[in-house]
Amino acid sequence: MGNADITRRLLLGSALGVAAATVTGGPAAATGTGAPAEAGSGSPAAGAAPSPTPGQVPSIWREFTRTPLTHPQIPYVGRAGCRGGASRLPSHRVVTDVTDHGAVADGTTDCAPAINSAIAAAGRAGGGTVLVPPGTFRIDGLIRIGHSDVVLRGAGSGRTTLYATKNLTELIGPYGSRYGGDKSSWSWAGGLIWMAPEARWNSLVAAIRAEAWPFEGWTGDKRDEWTTLTTVEPAERGSWTVTVADASRLRPGRLVLLRLADDAGHTLLEHMAGGGPGPEAYYWDDKTKLTSYVPYEWPVRITHVHGREVTLERPLPLDIRPEWDPRLTTHVPELTGAGVEGLTLEAVQTPQSPHLLDKGYNGVVLQCAYDCWVDDVTVRNVDNGFGLVAASACTLRGTRVAGRGSHHPYFCREGSHDNLIEDFTIEQRTVPAPANTQLHGINVEGLSSYNVWSRGRMEMGTFDSHRGLPFADVRTDITVNNNGRHGGDASAGPLFGARFAHWNIRVTNGRAGLMRIDGLAPYSATVGINEVTEFDQIDVPDFTGDLHSRLELYGTSDVVRPRNLYEAQREVDTRREPSR
Repeated sequence: MGNADITRRLLLGSALGVAAATVTGGPAAATGTGAPAEAGSGSPAAGAAPSPTPGQVPSIWREFTRTPLTHPQIPYVGRAGCRGGASRLPSHRVVTDVTDHGAVADGTTDCAPAINSAIAAAGRAGGGTVLVPPGTFRIDGLIRIGHSDVVLRGAGSGRTTLYATKNLTELIGPYGSRYGGDKSSWSWAGGLIWMAPEARWNSLVAAIRAEAWPFEGWTGDKRDEWTTLTTVEPAERGSWTVTVADASRLRPGRLVLLRLADDAGHTLLEHMAGGGPGPEAYYWDDKTKLTSYVPYEWPVRITHVHGREVTLERPLPLDIRPEWDPRLTTHVPELTGAGVEGLTLEAVQTPQSPHLLDKGYNGVVLQCAYDCWVDDVTVRNVDNGFGLVAASACTLRGTRVAGRGSHHPYFCREGSHDNLIEDFTIEQRTVPAPANTQLHGINVEGLSSYNVWSRGRMEMGTFDSHRGLPFADVRTDITVNNNGRHGGDASAGPLFGARFAHWNIRVTNGRAGLMRIDGLAPYSATVGINEVTEFDQIDVPDFTGDLHSRLELYGTSDVVRPRNLYEAQREVDTRREPSR
């Protein structure tokens, strides 16, 4: 398999897949040519092989295992999630119970002050778990986790309920949009359980109440206030190590930002889109919303320092080139080691607001968080469900969005990277959608990269690539009733950057939009999807010419092996690729 070693389990799985194809007489893989199929045809790309047979290993997987860190169509996401995607989430000692601070599970007493008091006590103790017993606890305010290593743990999503009676507009104030008009930023930001470091929280609230656009990301609109730790020498995408000019302020365990600034020719944005004639011909200058996300900021923890050579927790997401002024910098102190577990957050039932006018009945949001998690949590009757805002290396596991329907059941924005959302469910709405509302499904935007959505059931919604050039994201092993619509205005630029991968996707209503992406996304892979056709929202590619996209095992699903792209990648040894 070239320079990459494959574990015994993965090799066995691949061998079984090939054996199954041999037994049934089918080909080893059905491979697209890279040319998109005619819109609305519902047939494979020209030159694709006949419908596949069960248990097939696509040729693109064999290619990937040879060059896992630099494959042109499939990103390496095998370390996405909290602590590199560890199967067991961290556990902290129990330090207090919310009932010790006055919380009462009677459904009528406002328990927000007591819950926040218990969380603050855990923060003062240096971290720990705050227990919320079974029952229904009314909250008339939002719940904040602002200190690292603090976990809010209920007795299970079916046993502990926080019943929220107010929205973020009532609790904090109107949150206008930097893009003008009467839009509410609560349509894509903030949660009634809000996980963010204290410094970020304080600046956000002060800016919102002053009717000024707040500082949302790791550095945001105050990038000049952060310190450069060192500059970085050129390196290739996929490298685990970088050479720096000065390592004196770097140490193992430190979280730093790798910052890459674009140049006048927008060669960084072109690189994110895969490069070549299409991205080079694209007009970037008027995409002001997109360019506001640059510099690209990638948080990463240092694992080793030897002289000027620095080893990183994850391989580089992009090339490092001198023209992009590469450097490692400081940032707002991160929230790390914090989590929310085992509870339901239910908002008082109100009609869903018209599009972009959400009042802020939002669920759980992680902001400027690294190595944090949400586990076994349901949100019900919310405007927006679970949010990642400049959050990286976080895991959302066993989460569920239920109730009257929501604008963004999941949103991932402001440069959120390396996150894992697995075993997730979006339930069918319990009331009909009001007029002038939007359902986006699982959202990604704003240069967010290397995020994974795995093992999901979407009874409504879509794969919302919301413009802003998200790239190198994976959706795998998902069943979806594809009835949502993507968003994103023209100033946010392309729907897709390079290396989007849709792998083993079961579309129950046969709608192609945002599912089959070989005709839309550059350097992408659509592998193991049932036959679909274009209807409703139909997009055209942002880039001209050959998209270098791949379509394999088209016309069915659940036959591709490996079944789950993320889980299979975790079994690939990448440490010896690329060669240096």
